[in-house]
Amino acid sequence: MFSLNDLRETKVYQEALEEGIEQGRQEGRQEGRQEGELAAKIASIPRLFLLGLTVEQIAQALELDIEQVRNIIESNS
Repeated sequence: MFSLNDLRETKVYQEALEEGIEQGRQEGRQEGRQEGELAAKIASIPRLFLLGLTVEQIAQALELDIEQVRNIIESNS
């Protein structure tokens, strides 16, 4: 009989496990990059507003939603 432990020792299982772990790492790195990019955009909104850019200009430049930009400006006022 082929047990779960026997399966875990097979090369196919080990390769699939390694592939799954690597895919998870790649997805995690991508998600982290996206979160970092968004955080940088959000941090720059108040500075851009103080420089005289309109909410619409900031939203367009940072590729963000106008409401999101408005909310951040209002929360920093």
